[in-house]
Amino acid sequence: MGKKREKREMGMFFDGVIDAMPVYVKELVAGGVAGGIAKSAVAPLERIKILFQTRQAEFRSIGLFGSVKKIGRTEGVMGFYRGNGASLARIVPYAALHYMTYEQYRRWIILAFPDLGRGPVLDLVAGSFAGGTAVLFTYPLDLVRTKLAYQVVDSSNLNARTVPKNEKVYKGILDCFSKTRKEAGFRGLYRGVAPSLYGIFPYAGLKFYCYEEMKRHVPQEHKSSIMVKLVCGSVAGLLGQTFTYPLDVVRRQMQVNYLNDLLNNTLKWNISCKFEQAS
Repeated sequence: MGKKREKREMGMFFDGVIDAMPVYVKELVAGGVAGGIAKSAVAPLERIKILFQTRQAEFRSIGLFGSVKKIGRTEGVMGFYRGNGASLARIVPYAALHYMTYEQYRRWIILAFPDLGRGPVLDLVAGSFAGGTAVLFTYPLDLVRTKLAYQVVDSSNLNARTVPKNEKVYKGILDCFSKTRKEAGFRGLYRGVAPSLYGIFPYAGLKFYCYEEMKRHVPQEHKSSIMVKLVCGSVAGLLGQTFTYPLDVVRRQMQVNYLNDLLNNTLKWNISCKFEQAS
């Protein structure tokens, strides 16, 4: 009885804390948690997508299932989650900022332009500005996530007998941050941000627009259904991602361009050293 009472009191305490939170804080927490869970669920596919975009000769040529087999064989299960720590460190504040600023921009637009109404144009504009804001604040973590995911074990670029097979430029998130800043300064942390912004404005705007538009056509009694929200969100995200995907490829290529040159230079240096030792 005592334990049940303690649990009930604890639950009432947390309910009181949540109720006392301002609306924007609730949106911040809810968006961050939802983004973290979603990103972890698709992390293996996200890693393969990055490798398809940046290492086309090695991974795109062998397809999805071939890539899954290769990563599983050379890196194990954890290979599918390489760089996911940086992804989570980014997606939680990104999703939180995205949803919080969306609601905030929406309120500001309604107050500033009351004649605009609450239709699709409002969702499109608020979603675009919210996406741009979230990208600017969290982009360095996206860069780090891509660089870490780009590094592979037993890559065809590093599988010569004279070269170590597990040669990594970055050992972790902090190491990647530190080396990137030393290599290219603060601007290096924002390499590829331009296509990100070009893409996020239509992507975020379209996503929120399509989501709200689809919800408007759902019968009132089903609007609170989790499955309805899941389907609407999935379709909206799919449409937005498909429309802006080419810019995503450009962004990934720009993010790893310097790293690719560094790996190639390291490879040439190691091979020359081995030949000098042999001679």
